[in-house]
Order: sequence, then structure tokens, then C-alpha cells
Amino acid sequence: MKNIIKGFRDFILRGNVIDLAVGIMIGAAFNGLISALVRDLMTPFASAIFKQPNFNNLTFTIRGSQFMYGDFFNNLISFLILAFTIYFFIVVPINRLTSGLKKQPPAEPVTKTCPECLSSIPVKAKRCAYCTASVPVQ
Repeated sequence: MKNIIKGFRDFILRGNVIDLAVGIMIGAAFNGLISALVRDLMTPFASAIFKQPNFNNLTFTIRGSQFMYGDFFNNLISFLILAFTIYFFIVVPINRLTSGLKKQPPAEPVTKTCPECLSSIPVKAKRCAYCTASVPVQ
């Protein structure tokens, strides 16, 4: 029984399980934030442009079957507004932030180690300043 509890504890405390749980919680909070942004700011803005906030009443009938294409338009517009919002308000700013944080390539070394006395000498040196040993140029 102790081994089972220890194994379960080790499983729960693994980094990837904790990371997954944190990611899900942040995703849920982020979903609420994006939904509020779209619902409270972007949709009213689109409604002001199109002068019609709701397309649900748009339908047509063929042989007694009613096609509610207005609902499809509502969902399509909501999707496009959501994609626009995520891209321009989240992806673009994050990409700009992270582009400055990218690692720079390592600088060329300016010193090398003398094979005889192990002292640090300039890369272009042909002879060690400390022991006068001949050093191959790199």
C-alpha cells in the first residue's frame, strides 16, 4: 500500500502533470478574458458597422424546409471577430515581446588556453606570453 501511495505522489508531483494543470487553469481564465473582449467590445463595434446586431431572423424556405442561414452568419461573424481579436490583441503583441528576448548567437571567443601552461592568451597569439611556448593560430 505504501508503494502505491508513493507512486501516486511521485506521479502527481512530476513536472509535466503540474504544468498541464496550470496550463488548463490559465487557459480557462484566458477563455473568459477573450470571450469578454469579444462580447463586450468587438461585437458591439461590428454591430455599429453593419447596423444589425443579430442575423438570426434571416431564413429562406424550399419545399417546406426552412434554412436559417442567419444563425450561420452569426456564428461565422463571431468566429472571425474572435480570430481577429486573438491575433491582433494577443499573438502580435506577444510575438513583438518575445522577438526582443531571443538569444543572440554566442560571441566569437577572444581568448584561448595555452596547451603548455593552461594560461589564457589572445586567440591571435602565436606564442604564449607566460611560458613562451609556440601556440597554433586558430
